[in-house]
Amino acid sequence: MKNLFFTLVFSLVINSVFSQCEGRYETEIFNSVTSTTINYSDVYTNSQHEMDIYTPDGDTETNRPLILFMHGGSFTAGTKTMTDCVDFCESMAKKGYVTASLNYRLANPISFISSNTVQYETVLKAVSDAKSAIRYFRKDFDNGNTYGIDPNTIFVGGYSAGAVIAVHLAYIDSISDLPTSPIDVQAIVNNVGGSYGLEGDAGNYGYSSDISGVISFAGGINDVNWIDANDEPLVSVQGTSDLTVNYNCGPGQNLSSVLTLCGSGEMHPRADNVGLHNEKLIFNGEGHTWAAYGNSNPKFVQALDFTTNSLYELLPCNNTTSISSVNSEKNLIKITDLLGRKTERTINTPLFYIYSNGEVEKKIFVN
Repeated sequence: MKNLFFTLVFSLVINSVFSQCEGRYETEIFNSVTSTTINYSDVYTNSQHEMDIYTPDGDTETNRPLILFMHGGSFTAGTKTMTDCVDFCESMAKKGYVTASLNYRLANPISFISSNTVQYETVLKAVSDAKSAIRYFRKDFDNGNTYGIDPNTIFVGGYSAGAVIAVHLAYIDSISDLPTSPIDVQAIVNNVGGSYGLEGDAGNYGYSSDISGVISFAGGINDVNWIDANDEPLVSVQGTSDLTVNYNCGPGQNLSSVLTLCGSGEMHPRADNVGLHNEKLIFNGEGHTWAAYGNSNPKFVQALDFTTNSLYELLPCNNTTSISSVNSEKNLIKITDLLGRKTERTINTPLFYIYSNGEVEKKIFVN
């Protein structure tokens, strides 16, 4: 009888925990959003360091997950107001997120195409800019939280070059990951970031640039071996006939003079092999431009829905591991819950444990 009671209590706890998002982040529950343009760097004051921040009108929540989205344009063109950026940010903001569309530093087209050194430098500068924007929000959180974000739940993503930035931001963990030959990329990092290294030169120092996950629309990585088990979850969407950012591995823009990029066809097997959480949506026979026209392309809408569902799995309000540890640990009774997980329950306190792989993860009050 006691086991039945504890099982029922556990079920109620799980249902309570998994319903805490309260309808947010799954569908467009707000009718409109407001966009605010700010300069996110405290080092550079120019159009390349501006972002548009989208917040849902009428929302009273002050602990909202944040998504930073970056435009495409082969690292030589593009802007935060491109159709896919606006449509992505508006849609996700209407679902309850705070979103931001970023500008970042671009390269001269001729210099970029003709020099691998310039290509590495350009990507690293763009990563530096994106990290500065992440830190901007955490700094703002400490100074009043103007945008009502949860500083512990920040995702980065983008389309094409923007996705390449997001992927490299997440998966280059240390300077030592980078090659020194035939190009000394470690030296390029030091030239760009100086004493701040991979954090770059765009400011807002003293705050973390850590993220909770990556969203890649037609993006890729220079070296799939940079993806490891300790990295952030990957959500990607790509067409199998994409040659601009090769679905498998190939030169960027399908030009032999541009560095190799490996897309979803290689990133996800690597993630699977190292045990990294990943979700993919693959468009068979599709090329690179499906996302460029935003909501006017049904595949973009499908990608938005896929991203919405994938991110929802990662949100603290939808994850029991987000609950804080509490209270005393005596007179515990071991039971097994309906999901087959080991649990313990005190007789004289409202403490409840949830186990994963035999180890305590979090503790939950049961009233």
